[in-house]
Amino acid sequence: MAKTHPNLLLDPLAIQRAESLGLHARFVVEGYMAGEHKSPYRGFAVEFTQHREYVPGDDTRHLDWKVLGRTDRYYLKQYEQETNYVAHILLDGSESMKYGSGSITKLDYGKMMAACLSYLILHQRDAVAVGVFDAAMRHYLPRTGNMASIHTIMSILAAFKPTEQTGIGPVLHEAAGQIRRKGIVILISDLFDDEDAIMSGIQHLRFGGNEVILFHTMDPFELEFPFSGMVEFDGLEKMEKLMTRPREIRKSYLREVESFRARIREGCDRNNVHYVLVNTTQPLHEVLSGYLAFRLKTTTR
Repeated sequence: MAKTHPNLLLDPLAIQRAESLGLHARFVVEGYMAGEHKSPYRGFAVEFTQHREYVPGDDTRHLDWKVLGRTDRYYLKQYEQETNYVAHILLDGSESMKYGSGSITKLDYGKMMAACLSYLILHQRDAVAVGVFDAAMRHYLPRTGNMASIHTIMSILAAFKPTEQTGIGPVLHEAAGQIRRKGIVILISDLFDDEDAIMSGIQHLRFGGNEVILFHTMDPFELEFPFSGMVEFDGLEKMEKLMTRPREIRKSYLREVESFRARIREGCDRNNVHYVLVNTTQPLHEVLSGYLAFRLKTTTR
């Protein structure tokens, strides 16, 4: 597989649409959010510092009603942000991710998604950490808030080649143990691994107070199984080849795929995790903007 040029990983339309919608965090980490921020991850860990007089156009949610009652004058509470929020982007780079029925593989798509999200987060002056894993973390860029780091992120993503089996659960447990501050963990994977181990890792992240977003990335042929005739399927991640007639197993295959996805969705619902199915034929800007629109609606009610 040829290397992907780093500049090709940024989808300008995806970035433009995502910025216009904004990323609003779902969980208020400290139980209070000081104002609406364009950034998806800032505005959580805050301390009150002082008052200032209200001027037209200010957000009235921060009016100090006690001061108003005592002085009959309008004052706003001002806060100081303790730290930027950190988004931890974890991309599955296992061998199964190199499957693609068309011109783009699941890993190619995942790389573009990770690249666009990294760009957005850094552009909004927040911090991002990026990891590519299979059975273990293979490449990891620690948290950075420096926009110049986008070039390093692009290079790491573009150069990675999948060769090994998946081990999602242990990687998530390791990440949960290393994250020192509550943040947002974005997992991009086809989830071809043990379901219980995946959910156990997600629960560990949630127990630490992190928000988790799961982009379940699948190829349309995996979702639709449109094969016909006699077909030999190549096994990935140490699985053997299989010769079969797809028509004979299509119904049972689709039933099992839907059952698998339903179990993952239910596990995500139980743990308050956003589950997003990603079909690699969908334009990336539509996937991201669609999710962000949903996120905006659910976090501003």
